Amino acid sequence: MGIFAKRYLGIDIGAASVKVVEISAFGKRKKLENYAEFRLPSKNSLPGLFHKKELVLLSDEASEILEALFKRAKIKKKKAVLSLPDFSTFFTTFSLPPMTEAEVPQAVEFEARHHIPLPLSEVVFDWQIIEKEKVLPGIKLKVLLVAVPNRVLEGYQRLANLAKLEIEGMEAEVFGLIRSSIPKKLSQKAVCLVDIGWESTTVSISKAKTLRLSYSFDISAKEVTQALVDSLKIDWLEAENLKRKYGLDPEKKEVFNVLTPKAAEIAREINGVCQNFEQTEGEKIEDVIMAGGMASLFGLKEFLSTQLKRNVQIANPFSQISFPSILKPRLQELAPSFGVAVGMALREV
Repeated sequence: MGIFAKRYLGIDIGAASVKVVEISAFGKRKKLENYAEFRLPSKNSLPGLFHKKELVLLSDEASEILEALFKRAKIKKKKAVLSLPDFSTFFTTFSLPPMTEAEVPQAVEFEARHHIPLPLSEVVFDWQIIEKEKVLPGIKLKVLLVAVPNRVLEGYQRLANLAKLEIEGMEAEVFGLIRSSIPKKLSQKAVCLVDIGWESTTVSISKAKTLRLSYSFDISAKEVTQALVDSLKIDWLEAENLKRKYGLDPEKKEVFNVLTPKAAEIAREINGVCQNFEQTEGEKIEDVIMAGGMASLFGLKEFLSTQLKRNVQIANPFSQISFPSILKPRLQELAPSFGVAVGMALREV
């Protein structure tokens, strides 16, 4: 790609894994230079990388993992964009009455006090206009508000200091997913993104690649494995292996009968979010994109397609960037779980 190509680093720290992606760019060409992943051992008793109650990052543990990944993958760049987990980020949308543009910032701050469940002194918040309509005597707006507790950001700053990282930016996971995983042909449409994580699942609606709403619930990859443990009276590792091996295979009835109700719950939550948007905005959502490690679960895509009566596809963030053809099978397998990390790297591109 040439000596003038710039490199960009994206880091996604999840509850049970750390992913790093390095992308180079020259003009409009983007190339995958490096990627690395660390997964915590599959044990229910492990605390993960976030405090259970406070949901703040365990900076010391995460920094050790990052330094090991950098060394193993021979990543020298130390400027990075970091993702913030959806479970520690607050989203809301609200409308503002007609006003002049000069009045908007003060009006947003006034509204923020009513929508954010913490004092404004304890959070950092940002906002974006997602709808604008010119009316007399000014403009009528719909605003997306995002807030992150200070203590969450402090954990990431400590991580950066320990790992000798320079933070180029931090943003909620969903923004990285929107950037990396919505294909060009859907870029102007209303799309539903479903990120099935280890601790929670987040369903988001994006229109023209702008977040319109986001909702998280507790059904997760971890809970699905726990259901197998409880129902089949087996240990955690065996349950995790059965989940990955058989998924929603109707021929493996003992697994299928446990996982199907969980998949149906996920479908109901997705449908609820989509219908809420459709009723409010009057626009049909035809496409659902699945991300996260459980997106590749055998039979889940087909099950959700039938339940939702929508087009369901699995996220492939690597489709936007070039890479050696020998990596194609491996990257196809990893794609759904790397959407956030790729999206963080693409932010600076």
